[in-house]
Amino acid sequence: MNTVKSWVGRVSATLRWGGPMALALAVGAAAPARAAEVVVGQVAPLSGVLASTGAQMVLGGKIYFDWVNAQGGVHGASIRQAVADDGYKVADTVTRTRELLAKPEVVALYGFAGTANITQLLADGVLEQGGAALVAPYTGGESLRNPFNPWIFHVRAGYADETEHMVQQLTTLGMNRVAVMYQDDGFGKAGLAGVEAALAKRGLKLVVSAGYERNTDKVDDAVKAIKAADVHAVIMIAVNKPAAAFIQRYREQGGGAQLYNISVVDPTELVKLAGLKNAHGLGISQVVPYPYRPQLPVVREYQTLLKKYAPDAEVNYTSFEQFLGAKVLVEALRRAGPAPTRAKVVKALESLQSYDLGGITLGYSPTNRIGSRYVEVTVIGSNGRLCLLYTSDAADE
Repeated sequence: MNTVKSWVGRVSATLRWGGPMALALAVGAAAPARAAEVVVGQVAPLSGVLASTGAQMVLGGKIYFDWVNAQGGVHGASIRQAVADDGYKVADTVTRTRELLAKPEVVALYGFAGTANITQLLADGVLEQGGAALVAPYTGGESLRNPFNPWIFHVRAGYADETEHMVQQLTTLGMNRVAVMYQDDGFGKAGLAGVEAALAKRGLKLVVSAGYERNTDKVDDAVKAIKAADVHAVIMIAVNKPAAAFIQRYREQGGGAQLYNISVVDPTELVKLAGLKNAHGLGISQVVPYPYRPQLPVVREYQTLLKKYAPDAEVNYTSFEQFLGAKVLVEALRRAGPAPTRAKVVKALESLQSYDLGGITLGYSPTNRIGSRYVEVTVIGSNGRLCLLYTSDAADE
């Protein structure tokens, strides 16, 4: 990961969008700009509580864009991945996105993070005014999917899909007393609503819910409330640092419920922060297939390009998800023709009605922006690595 961190550090140092020089120094433009290039704008949390996830988000796109450029680009044009850091702060997401969309060379947006962040972009009309597609946002918020909006093309399933899957699994095992620990914002409330709906479908109610403040790891009140409720399972709608803080403190205070977290966490970071003893057995829902075994063609492709372009980086669900998003976007750029515009990219994305990424099929249309509803559950094994729920720890050692 040292290579990834140093690379992200160099990118972050250039991202002060005060003029054309900053844009020229963004990702993929270390060499002098070529005569023909297509610019893809990405706003990601490269600092703050979601920094490790942001680094993986950027990396997943970078390795695929690098490979495409090495093959001659798209219609002879290289792809430039222009990245800005928002620190997972809503206001900064809006500002950075406006700055990107003010650049006419930016033909599409890619891989943003945060339900509340992207919801604000919609509320402020930023995407509509810019007329650009946002491909593969790292969020499953239902408010970004329903009602339909034409600008966001989802690669992942929604939080409602993830929570339904987890609740189905829990109740099948007889675990009916469920608590939710959630981030008190649009992201957390979307997941909370998903759990409540899934329980109601089965004639059950949530035993207790406890929130924590966004951009903090102040979870002591949540630990106290949930431990006192004596539940069978806790579903966390949380990002890395607060999730790890809850896991550690809940376990160290004797909490014995089965713990789950929604997909937007890095298991390596959770083990590092919470300790393997506490994180072992944590269930994490996933919205793309298992990337650690090269069974699917697209997983083999991802692993090969990761080794080639980021040899010190490890396989990671987040970078794999964003790799898939990059493949979707590049195919849209191909279909948009040799002089892509924002409008042409939107139309091209709509034409991907049954697109095979290499063993994974996604689909969009003029009336559909949800490419996939795939969900599975993984568990942090005794070795600290993720394994599929139906496999043993030894299978992935």
